[in-house]
Amino acid sequence: MNAITTDLASRETAALKSVGAAPEIAFAVGDSALGKVFVARSPIGICAIRFGSTTEEMQQDLAASFPDSRIVMNERRLRDDVAKVVQFIAAPHGQLDFDLDIRGTPFQRRVWDALRTIGFGRPLTYAQLARRVSGPKSLRAIAQACAENPIALAIPCHRVMGNSGSMAGYRWGIERKQALINKEVAT
Repeated sequence: MNAITTDLASRETAALKSVGAAPEIAFAVGDSALGKVFVARSPIGICAIRFGSTTEEMQQDLAASFPDSRIVMNERRLRDDVAKVVQFIAAPHGQLDFDLDIRGTPFQRRVWDALRTIGFGRPLTYAQLARRVSGPKSLRAIAQACAENPIALAIPCHRVMGNSGSMAGYRWGIERKQALINKEVAT
């Protein structure tokens, strides 16, 4: 199942606040062919997959993204999730299949939904992605939504190329993007 839940997450956060408890987001870090990969899960689903240099840096980034949540390391709980992500990086195939807890503006969610329609190993340009997004189609706004994607790989923003076919930007580095695209296209 690959559900996107946002309203439920908002209701859960409000319910927990009403009883004085902060929602918990568990995270774990694994080593992959592309460096450290950070996976976080709320009670709803995966809410972050990120790359970084240090656990502390990625934990601080997550805490900034979820200021009303308790951020806790829980390698045991996320062992299978991290293994699935690391395996996807090593030998990508299809889509990463997780329940997702996506939090963003309505426009960001439309862009992220459109990203999830990009076929494996079939990169698109920003202009092609814009045609898949309902509503305003500003290439700059679409590129910004891609850059703010909180769930790398499961929301495959790495599959979007510059309109000239160039690698363009990638939140976690052009080298990672190039490696991901190369592996997918080769598969």
